Parts: sequence; C-alpha cells; structure tokens
Amino acid sequence: MARIALVNKQRAALETFLKAKAQGRKPKFPTRVYNRCTLCGRRHGYLRFFKICRICFRELACNGEIPGITKSSW
Repeated sequence: MARIALVNKQRAALETFLKAKAQGRKPKFPTRVYNRCTLCGRRHGYLRFFKICRICFRELACNGEIPGITKSSW
C-alpha cells in the first residue's frame, strides 16, 4: 500500500515538473523528480528505453514478452 502511494505521489510530481518545464519555468528542486518502474514502482535500476526496472525487464525478456530481446548464452 505504501509503495502505491509513493508511485502516485511521484507521478503527480513528474506531471507538475513537465508542465512547469513546458511553460518555461524552472522547478525549485529538479533533482527530486525521479523515474519509477511502470510495473512494480521500483526506482533503482531503471531502464529509460523500456520504462521498467532491471528485474521486471529480465522477467519479461525470459518469458519472451519483449519483442526483439532474447537471453544471451555463450
């Protein structure tokens, strides 16, 4: 429950940051805005291109749910 609240709080902060940036205003504390995984809400190990964390990325890649990504083995 606490993680859901943090995710919602961060989404709201990100939206206000993007609105202020679009209007040309500088936010007071830009370092407080950070990315979160869209699936689990984790903020560390975030992959920007996929918008998910490394753990969710690995699970989805192993299940074949991300097109073009395969587990390497040599």
